[in-house]
Amino acid sequence: MKPHVISAFILWVALTAIGEFLAFQNIYPTVGSSEASDFDGIFRFLLIVGVPVFTMVITIVAYSFSAFRAKGDPTEDGPVMRGNGNFPKIWLILTGGLAMVVMIYPGLTGLAKLQQDKTGYGWGDTSTDLTIKVEGQRWSWTINYPDQNITLLPSSGEPIVLPVSHSIRFEGTALDVIHSMWIPAFRMRIDVVPGRTTHMEVTPDKLGDYTTDDAYRLQCSQLCGLDHAKMKFPVKVVSDDDFKTWVAAQQQKSGK
Repeated sequence: MKPHVISAFILWVALTAIGEFLAFQNIYPTVGSSEASDFDGIFRFLLIVGVPVFTMVITIVAYSFSAFRAKGDPTEDGPVMRGNGNFPKIWLILTGGLAMVVMIYPGLTGLAKLQQDKTGYGWGDTSTDLTIKVEGQRWSWTINYPDQNITLLPSSGEPIVLPVSHSIRFEGTALDVIHSMWIPAFRMRIDVVPGRTTHMEVTPDKLGDYTTDDAYRLQCSQLCGLDHAKMKFPVKVVSDDDFKTWVAAQQQKSGK
């Protein structure tokens, strides 16, 4: 049995090394907000601590299948194997302890950070700089800037324009079925439900435009019917001055 243990251990170390190497690679989509940076850090941390557990399971299954598989049709059951040694106890302690750690960090600490209040600059309510109301229906979005008296219809061809380095509050509702508003570059997602208003807050920290990077889009990520994949709205993050210019142009266009 000892040669099998050594061989399985070598395979586990090799798979773990490959997994950890990939975990440190920059393979994530565009990072367009401070929340996205936080989420990517959390995801990378969970990958780092989860890879050894995952590769251990894969190693045991793959090695057992390769080294101990029966040749031909089995004529009887194999011998009973009882896990009464130290390995099952150590495995339980390590994985149980790891589960407790990730429940606290990034679980509870990350949730507390997401829910903390943000200081606004006076464009929206007291906690955010700008409020945007999002209304979903199969299979399109209607966007409204209540404080600026601007409405963007699906047929307008206009993107959702956001000022960089300001906190944005998206308030969403749905007219028919449950949809979900998700902006890949921001990593934020929340369901929009008929008869209810849900919200999420993001702070874009980088200029971006859907025409050059499709991670800047408002996308439905809740399967809602035939044309679910087409339910998206372009997003553009601009400077403060460009945002004010855009607001003035939209208000002039609508005569408000």
